Amino acid sequence: MPQPSVFASVAFLKVHDFGRRPVVEQTRLRAQLEAVVAVTLGELEQGRRIVLDAADGIALVVLGDPRGTLRIAQKGLGAGAAGLPLAIGITHGAVRLTGSGSAEGLMGDGISVAAAVAEIAGPQKLLATREFHDALADAAPGAEAELAAAGTHTDASLRSHALYRPEPRGARRRRRRYALATALALVMLFGAGLAWRAALEGPRQFSDRMGAAFKSGVLKARAEVRQILTRTAP
Repeated sequence: MPQPSVFASVAFLKVHDFGRRPVVEQTRLRAQLEAVVAVTLGELEQGRRIVLDAADGIALVVLGDPRGTLRIAQKGLGAGAAGLPLAIGITHGAVRLTGSGSAEGLMGDGISVAAAVAEIAGPQKLLATREFHDALADAAPGAEAELAAAGTHTDASLRSHALYRPEPRGARRRRRRYALATALALVMLFGAGLAWRAALEGPRQFSDRMGAAFKSGVLKARAEVRQILTRTAP
């Protein structure tokens, strides 16, 4: 009885032009790739990831953790910079268990699309599909800012994919926007508080109290500056 399909994040780590290389070089590159995968997989829960060998690379299937998938893929790309021509494609799609026992494996659209996107990406690059972008946004709202649109591309099977590339500055821009929004909200709350106090105390009394507080603050700041200058004087 065939197993039902499940949706998972799939990262396909492909050695660029693997089939065109001499056997000795293929053996060396395969060993490097396996070492990269072994080093980077440690932070993912073992029960939620599956590693599949492919003719020209390795597919990582991760259940329920799109952000972890992206993080592992980026680490793999960085670790492979030293002489390993690695291309990575990521998607979020259907996968299905096949076979049984020692012949057990996975197949599905998620794996084939990730492999096709890795072929489009080329060496030392990472591309992700719109499906992965959306899954990332659902799982960790705001994390999708780490990906920037990279246009629509057609794979070898003439299938079109809207793709995204890593954008390290995207997360920083998002944090700045949140910080600015928070600051503006605080200013508005402060202004509302002042207006409320003024309404309670009356405009004249409130103005006199705020003027005295401002004058006191200025005098205190001057005294602190004078102390600093005194301590640092030769």
